[in-house]
Amino acid sequence: MHKKALIHCAVLIALGAPHGALAIDFSGYLKNETSVFSRSGQVTGAAGNMLDQRDSHSAGDVLKFENSARLFLTGDLAKNAIWHADLNFIYDTEAIKSDSFDYRGHELYSQHDYLRELYAEWADGGWLVKLGKQQLVWGRADGIKLLDIINPTDFRELNQNTFEDSRIPVWMARVERELDDNKGNLQFVASQSAVNRIPGLNRSGDAGHPFIMKGVDAISGQVNGFLNITPALGGTAQSFNNAAQGGAFTGGMPNPAGLVPFAGLTVDGFASGFWDPQSSPGEILPATPETGVPGFMLLNNIAQCGLDPTCTSDPNANEFVTNLVPVTGTGFTDTSWDPTDRTSAFEHMPNASFATFNTFAGAGFTGNSVRSAYVNDRPNAEDANIGLRFNTMTRGGLGYSLNYLYNYDPNPHIDLSWHDGVTGEALTVQRAASMDIGGGALAPDLTTDRSRAEIQRDLSGPNAGDTTSLLLRNAAGQYYGAADPTFGMAPGAHNTNPVELRFNERQQRIHNIGGSFDYALDTAALGPVVLRGELLYQKDTRQPVVDNVLLGIGDLSNGLTMQKADMFKYVLGADITVMTNLLISGQFIQFRNLDHVNESATCTTQAGIEFDCSRYTAKFATMNPSNGLKAARKNKEFYSLFFSKPFGPSQRGRWNNITIYEEGGGWWNRFDLDWSFTSNLVGLAEWNHYWGDDDTTFGQFKKSSNVQVGLQYFFW
Repeated sequence: MHKKALIHCAVLIALGAPHGALAIDFSGYLKNETSVFSRSGQVTGAAGNMLDQRDSHSAGDVLKFENSARLFLTGDLAKNAIWHADLNFIYDTEAIKSDSFDYRGHELYSQHDYLRELYAEWADGGWLVKLGKQQLVWGRADGIKLLDIINPTDFRELNQNTFEDSRIPVWMARVERELDDNKGNLQFVASQSAVNRIPGLNRSGDAGHPFIMKGVDAISGQVNGFLNITPALGGTAQSFNNAAQGGAFTGGMPNPAGLVPFAGLTVDGFASGFWDPQSSPGEILPATPETGVPGFMLLNNIAQCGLDPTCTSDPNANEFVTNLVPVTGTGFTDTSWDPTDRTSAFEHMPNASFATFNTFAGAGFTGNSVRSAYVNDRPNAEDANIGLRFNTMTRGGLGYSLNYLYNYDPNPHIDLSWHDGVTGEALTVQRAASMDIGGGALAPDLTTDRSRAEIQRDLSGPNAGDTTSLLLRNAAGQYYGAADPTFGMAPGAHNTNPVELRFNERQQRIHNIGGSFDYALDTAALGPVVLRGELLYQKDTRQPVVDNVLLGIGDLSNGLTMQKADMFKYVLGADITVMTNLLISGQFIQFRNLDHVNESATCTTQAGIEFDCSRYTAKFATMNPSNGLKAARKNKEFYSLFFSKPFGPSQRGRWNNITIYEEGGGWWNRFDLDWSFTSNLVGLAEWNHYWGDDDTTFGQFKKSSNVQVGLQYFFW
């Protein structure tokens, strides 16, 4: 029987055990939270196409209208044993509902799960045993989670919700022992593995959600997500293949080999050249600046319209939806080309050969061109996480803890892989050099499979004009694409099934080793001061790595990878109380990537343009095709300042304010207050303001800044 089932059954057996007519204590609250946007604008992922500049909301529009009823039930099971349930009935009329997730109401293992907690607890003789669905808190840093790693998090409102609310309870077994002579507390936990809820990180993309990160938008966004860009690339490749087979590049003579003999022409070679598509209908002829049009304009026209001159009916047309090339309007001249400052998909792959387009295209006019799929490949939820914690205080007043957790990282990562779109078979990537086949044509050399070093060498030295083509083959040695790259010389070596790029969502097993400390001291100038800190070393996490050499030739699955990285994170803080009851807390936070990748290099395109072909760690929160796939810092720092003070008669109210500055120019300020009208009725108010650089974690959400009010009625 699975571990989760064992815990679940143990709780149900305990709740069903005969114990007479024992009283059940209940309490709860009714609450409304209503928030409005404080700024007009378009949130990340809301655009329907490249030309959609409309505001997704105006200042004053309702962001959230959330009503909830929370019920807490507690009863006795036996001597020294109780059971507890936390029921959560909640609905937000303004939240979105996508094909993947309903943010309005109940979803399992989310902030809106009906069943928040259900556990049985027994305590006696220094022992505590707690079985069931619950929360367990290890870390208590302000505004950020470090050691608080047992329960996953629902990031539907980023960091705005209290951790008590955003934490996702999971099934777990928790055993604690108070050691003799006050020598400390030893805790063991076995918990269910679950994933953080990150808006947009699913197959539908959650368009319209106000808190989608740019890095997530780069995966599943309708415009900038590679999940949707990939089929659009295939459509453009199909259009070029159809043109080639129809004789567009061969003087009007039909060319069954399509783009296979065009391994010597790259995207940049085409985009930076000049072409004449008008002198001879159906043909695309080499030209000069005086006799032709810039290639990047023709690339834009074929990408957006396919081969339909009216731009209305070609099934391979992008129709300005995904970010294939930078556009400012619907005219074919409303575009640009700059591989040195990349903001679009094709600019990120300037060295992709037209023979690579053959791999992306498929047989037939509409073809079976490349498709994509989002696959949940997460571990079994019953594969438990295991943790230990020792907590104590020295005679000198130093409190500290030592923590260890072996878990599936709740932050999922995406691995890319190529597959046969019909059979599902995993395909092998082959990076073929080019060979002369006569008549000035080049085709992929199927006997070669080039390494990254070989490709980079030939993009930066005297052989900078050498090209590489991406091929895909199965275990039987069959190649995929619109035309047979063997030119029919190897019967049975061509498979006409479409290829599929899979976005596999996975979780990685990691080790977490950490600790915390706190120490109170009296000072003459400031009075009592509490010094505190949390430290965490994480082994085998995943980091996004961009390889512009491989991405530049169209090798998506190797150019965009998730690779192992060890992380060291810590927070150091100090708390003081002044003016009788004003708490001031300051924190310094640093995340250190111990396996940060930063391999700088410069390469040359076919047209002689120098571009950045570095290999580097990308910033997951904000990397996006629109910002050149933003690089991450090796060490990331945050600074926070927190104030809290009661106010009013009998201190019936309290206000809090936290400001966090993110290195790189991102800011978040949250001000909240509550006021007790009666012992049952509490008024709430909150202001969340984001500003700063658009490519920082906080700055990207400036259009999601909001003001919130609420009422909470308690009953018992």
